[in-house]
Amino acid sequence: MILLDFEKPIEELMEQLEKAQATHEKGKVDMSDTIEQLEGKIEQTRKNLYKNLTGWQKVQVSRHPDRPYTLDYIEGMTKNFQELHGDRNVGDDKAIVGGFAQLDNIPVMILGHQKGRNTKERQYRNFGMANPEGYRKAMRLMKLAEKFNRPIITLIDTPGASPGLEAEERGQGEAIAKNLMEMAVLKVPVICIVIGEGASGGALGIGVGDRIAMLENSWYSVISPENCSTILWRSWEYKEQAAEALKLTGTDMLKNGLIDKIIKEPLGGAHSNKEAMFKTLKTELKRMVKELKELTPEELVNQRIEKFSNMGVYEEL
Repeated sequence: MILLDFEKPIEELMEQLEKAQATHEKGKVDMSDTIEQLEGKIEQTRKNLYKNLTGWQKVQVSRHPDRPYTLDYIEGMTKNFQELHGDRNVGDDKAIVGGFAQLDNIPVMILGHQKGRNTKERQYRNFGMANPEGYRKAMRLMKLAEKFNRPIITLIDTPGASPGLEAEERGQGEAIAKNLMEMAVLKVPVICIVIGEGASGGALGIGVGDRIAMLENSWYSVISPENCSTILWRSWEYKEQAAEALKLTGTDMLKNGLIDKIIKEPLGGAHSNKEAMFKTLKTELKRMVKELKELTPEELVNQRIEKFSNMGVYEEL
């Protein structure tokens, strides 16, 4: 198990537990009481650690290498997934995946950012940073869902849109801006879930919906803490202060009226019990879809536009 910096107090207890289990398995000494006590200590220590995580600690959890990604959620929550490829213009961006699937017996269009587990996969998926063709593919799939009257589910998990020169040359800003405009007027329910990192326009490109929710240990912000620290302090060393200043946690987002709900994660993060996380998110998605399907297309569009129009604070002179 990979432990994060702030989880170091658990490390020694887990080493003791492994030794006790090994001794018990050899059959020479009955260590069952010791094992039970150590398991209880580990759980209590983890509860204490996760009770009041800082913004930076939540950023760390959101990036845990074992955390489930979009394809994991699709496999764990849906059946009969048919992945669709290409933007019908340039190519097929591997950083965004999507297609038709069934949420139990509810047919949906599900899409999202996809990262990689190892170096080869990360390069293949461009670290979950989509190019313009990725956002155009996403919009093509959403328009297809609208055509067949299927609810849309987007899973957001990206450190940002691809920042390369070629992406800019192919119209990165225009592709994201068009998605914002088109998603606002889709005539089917749109549900957006931040499952990990939600950074900048890369997240917003598939983030306009009727319901917006964040997993408990995800983050959503205009910029990452590291990049914010680099701009303001000319160093990455102030990333923890930047994370607090950015107010990027689900609690902050909910307080500011930018999301509708925080979805609880298993103790220790989504990676600690993936099956439980899939079950929890699936239940929430089914409830949201059921609520939104009761609205007419006109009501969906009007409420969505009103929702985003009311965000932020401004003063008329």
